[in-house]
Amino acid sequence: MSRFAALFGGVYIVAALVAANLRRQGRDRIGLFFIVILPFVIITVVGLALGGHSSDVQRFRLGLVVEGTGAGSAELITSLVEHPGLTVAKVAGGERELRRQIGQGSLVAGLVVPEGADSTAAALRFVMVENSGEAAVVRNNVHAALGRYGALADARRVAEAVGVTPAQVDTAVAETDPIFADIRIVPGAESLRLGFAYTAPANLVLFTFINSAAVAGALVETRRLGISRRSLAAPVRPGVLLAGEAVSRYLIALLQALLVVVVTALLFGVEWGPPAGVLVVTAAFCLVATGVAMLVGSLAKTGLQAAALAPPIGIMLGMLGGCMWPLLIVPPVLRAAGHVFPHAWAMDALLALPLRGLDGALTPLAVLLGMGIALTAGSMFMFRRSVMRMR
Repeated sequence: MSRFAALFGGVYIVAALVAANLRRQGRDRIGLFFIVILPFVIITVVGLALGGHSSDVQRFRLGLVVEGTGAGSAELITSLVEHPGLTVAKVAGGERELRRQIGQGSLVAGLVVPEGADSTAAALRFVMVENSGEAAVVRNNVHAALGRYGALADARRVAEAVGVTPAQVDTAVAETDPIFADIRIVPGAESLRLGFAYTAPANLVLFTFINSAAVAGALVETRRLGISRRSLAAPVRPGVLLAGEAVSRYLIALLQALLVVVVTALLFGVEWGPPAGVLVVTAAFCLVATGVAMLVGSLAKTGLQAAALAPPIGIMLGMLGGCMWPLLIVPPVLRAAGHVFPHAWAMDALLALPLRGLDGALTPLAVLLGMGIALTAGSMFMFRRSVMRMR
């Protein structure tokens, strides 16, 4: 019975500490601005700049190399430009330059229209990245754009050569479908998400990390002003006090992250993937953020110091981890350096969820969990030592 009472008392104290910390955070208007308002301002601005204002049909960038100059080639290009799911960009420099841009991720796929390409598109060469879902969508869009044109063109040629009935023309239109002569695979970016689909998860990771480190200033002041020491003067175990502070930081980080997920899904239509997978990945990264908050609470000398250091450090790690730009477009050395930190693994997991579900995010999730557990355990040990020294 005494053990049960001790356990219940510990849980009650942890709950009281969490409630007190959340009330204190709720009264911090500046902190609430950075948690509730600023992330969505940046998501909106950057998302619109990256094309988030487009229609419900996502437009993918298709590179086009035109080697022919005939009327047929011009009509083929027109049919591609008019397709609502494609943004066509002509590429100078031939197929070699086209392959380079696709490999870097600036184009999703490419199409080469050679000299003498006929109206059925039988001689077209399609260039794409292996296993790219977006490139497969582009290929289907190209098929759709050229299918109607090629069918009608074939029907017109047949009608000019011989006398046919309208039914025969309809049959020719229905059966004719463009076939690429060659589909070439190039090494490079697996998938490049644009607009709100990228900036929403990027800012979730960025602001959850920065705000967790910044709000740890309250933890620093609690330690510096002796509040933790006075709490330990009561019959409170250090582990209970530590758990209350850690759970408080975790809940603040989790609320920040879930707020970004819910608002961007409702306002901007961002597809995050399976809800269970999003929750697991978000919870894992919030564990990392909790470890960072406890670490800052252990090492910083003042709350202002924590608030001043959190943004530049968070932004620097965000740059390395792909929160400012996709790691698919940076050199391999920088990509490897980015994966030293949790931001890159969190981005890998969040970007994989809409495309491949939780199964496709298991590796980055496992790494993220390992980082979070190690960081949280180590920082809680350091915070315990710092408090005990002041006892």
